Parts: sequence; structure tokens; C-alpha cells
Amino acid sequence: MDFVALRKIFLPISAIIAVISVVLLFVPGLNLGIDFVSGTSTTYDFQDADPGTEAINDALVAAGHPEAIVQNLGDGQYFVRTNDLGNEGKNVIDAELTSLTGEEPTTLETVTVGSSVADDTVRNAITAVVVAAVFVMFYIMYAFRTVPGSYRYAISAVIALVHDVLIVLGVFAILGVLINVQVNAIFIVGVLTVIGYSVNDTIVIFDRVRENVTLVPSRDFRLTVNASIRESIIRSLGTSITTATVIMAMLLFGGQSLRDFLIVLLLGVIIGTYSSIFVAAQVLVSWDEGAMRRFTRFIPRLRRRTS
Repeated sequence: MDFVALRKIFLPISAIIAVISVVLLFVPGLNLGIDFVSGTSTTYDFQDADPGTEAINDALVAAGHPEAIVQNLGDGQYFVRTNDLGNEGKNVIDAELTSLTGEEPTTLETVTVGSSVADDTVRNAITAVVVAAVFVMFYIMYAFRTVPGSYRYAISAVIALVHDVLIVLGVFAILGVLINVQVNAIFIVGVLTVIGYSVNDTIVIFDRVRENVTLVPSRDFRLTVNASIRESIIRSLGTSITTATVIMAMLLFGGQSLRDFLIVLLLGVIIGTYSSIFVAAQVLVSWDEGAMRRFTRFIPRLRRRTS
């Protein structure tokens, strides 16, 4: 199979999906958890008397919290997120919830995050992702220093990495609307794990490219990349399928608390495997064939036309 010939199909598709993902970050946007927007989250257990999501919503409105988000966790348990309740706010909510069933629900967990902590979390999350990408780029440049144009390998890997993260964020924006999936601190851990997995899968192919370039330096580069993908694709798919199977099993039977984190990992495995073959390797070939030079010449012409 000529994977390199397919780049004229898959690279535009990947670019379009990435652009759509960026748009989804603004409309509808990510469903941010209290780690990022501050507030109070409480998990209630109603035990034998389950009032239902609608009744709980009405009770929260009566308690003065129309902004509250209620999520049914099953087995009479509910996750409730509100603005910061302060010292007495929770007592008011508890009283309203007690009136629904005549029995005070059990509070399993309460977490309150102030606005300053949330701001720090946002900055730290962005810094962590940027630092990870920078270190990945420098590591690949060092690891491939014996190959001509090692910076191309590094930048191609980072392009694939950004592609993966954008698509994961876009999917989470949709899931936030459909099933109330939240972006919280554990999500950032998942994104960093996705970065590591994506780069690992890309390096498997790039390493084979490096070996084949050394063994047959006179061969056309696109043929070398295509041969390298064919030689390593079974290993990449085998590893990815095994990993995805374990994640799906945990997603089905691991409980609600791990759901969002496992969704990030599952998306990362699938998208990372795809991008290592159809994004990173193809960007490398396109760059070698002069696409980057044509792109840099196109930018000034585009500016002149729009000015």
C-alpha cells in the first residue's frame, strides 16, 4: 500500500478536522470543571429515595442556585456543581434537598476551588502542555541529530502532536454538550499522556525512517518513508489495539470517576496512531518535496492580495 500517495487526501482532511476543533473550542466551548472556573462541587447519595434529576434541579433553583449543574451518577448518587457556596450555602441546599424525600442525603464529597486557585490551574495547565511540546521537539532533534534535517522530524512530530490535542479538545467540547463531560485537572493529566503516546508512536516510524535513510541513502525519500511505514505499521497497530482494548474495558467497568480520564486516553490512542502515519510522516515527506518552501512563498502573495 502506498501510504505516502494518500497524503493528498488525509492531510487536508486532518487540517479541516483540526480547524473544526478550534471552532468548537469557542462554540459551544469546553465544559470546564471547577478546577478551571472555581466553585463548589458536591456528590450526594440519596440511598433508597431517589428524587430524580429534575426535582434536584428545582430544589437548587429554590435554594438560589439556578446556575447549578446536576449529573446523575446512578444508584441514587448525584454530582452537583454550583458557584462557591461559602460557609452557609451548602446548608441551604441540604435543607432543600431534604425536603424532597424527607431524609437528608449523604454527602460523599465536597470540593471548593477559589477563583485564584482556578486561575493558577489554567496557567499551569497551559504551561505544562507548552513545556511538554518544547521538550519533545528538542528531544527529537537530539535523537535524530545524525540524520540530515533533524529539525524537520522534530517539527513534523510537534505538528502531529498539536493536531492530536486539538482534536481531543474538539471532541470533548461536543461530549460536554452531549453527556456533560468536564475538563478538569485530571483531563490535563490525560492530555499530557496523549502527548507522550502520540510522540512515542511517531518516533517508532521516524526511527525506522532514520534506519532506512542510513541503509539506502540513494533511495527517493518518499519511497523510504513509505517502506518505513509498511515495516512498522503492524507494531504500531498491535500496540494501539492492545492499549485501546484495556482502556475500553476500564471505561465500561471502571466506574464514573475514571470516565473522563479514560475517554481522553482512548481518543489519544486512536488519534495518535492515525496521526503518526497520516500526519507526521506525510508532513515530513511534503517538507522534503518542497511544500514548506511553496507555502512560505505563498504567504507574501496572499498578504499582497488582501492588503
